[in-house]
Amino acid sequence: MRNGSGLVGTDAVACARIAADQPHIARRPALVTRHLGLVAYDRAYGDMRGFTAARTVATPDELWLLEHPAVYTLGQAGKSEHLLRATPIPVQRVDRGGQITYHGPGQVVAYPLLDLRRRGLAVRRLVRLLEQAVIDLLAGHGIAAERRPGAPGVYVAGAKIAALGLRVRGGCSYHGVALNVAMDLAPFRDIDPCGYPGLAVTQLTDLGVGVSPADAAAGLGAQIERLLGAEA
Repeated sequence: MRNGSGLVGTDAVACARIAADQPHIARRPALVTRHLGLVAYDRAYGDMRGFTAARTVATPDELWLLEHPAVYTLGQAGKSEHLLRATPIPVQRVDRGGQITYHGPGQVVAYPLLDLRRRGLAVRRLVRLLEQAVIDLLAGHGIAAERRPGAPGVYVAGAKIAALGLRVRGGCSYHGVALNVAMDLAPFRDIDPCGYPGLAVTQLTDLGVGVSPADAAAGLGAQIERLLGAEA
């Protein structure tokens, strides 16, 4: 999955050259953000695993922002009984943490492909950073959101609006956070979302925010970039 001419944009190359010429300047890890549109889940899954396996210490970090066609994903320790009934929607077992969740058009997914060691970023800190990016985005629309102890993700008035699951391999992260924007929520009724029976889910449009998935992706990407920059 490559949306552009290469891994590093012109601006990133220029910045790297400037930093090399001026070693006294603190070097911030590069981040390439890609807006990929609608991508089949199995393709994105294979691509982010392949990207992580092939990367070197010099590979810039990437942030992928995209949507998926309808699919249920079940984490590596996920229990199949959390799929409550058979449906036409495919189920894919994946290597992230967590239980079952649903992806579909109108939901924005952000995949941070980061070298955590290079950034000095612990996994738990990355989880909080991704949650905070969603919380800050929602605050900009006048929505108060919060974390729930022991249940990663973001909630509004007890209903889940963003699910989160990560995998770290060789010190590098993939998978990420999924924000419900303007989607069909009905498939959530056929699962125990994230393994919690009866857990309510919500989305931006149901909270009175008329933003397109593309605009929500841009906003979420900007929040993640800002918080990663602050960490650096």
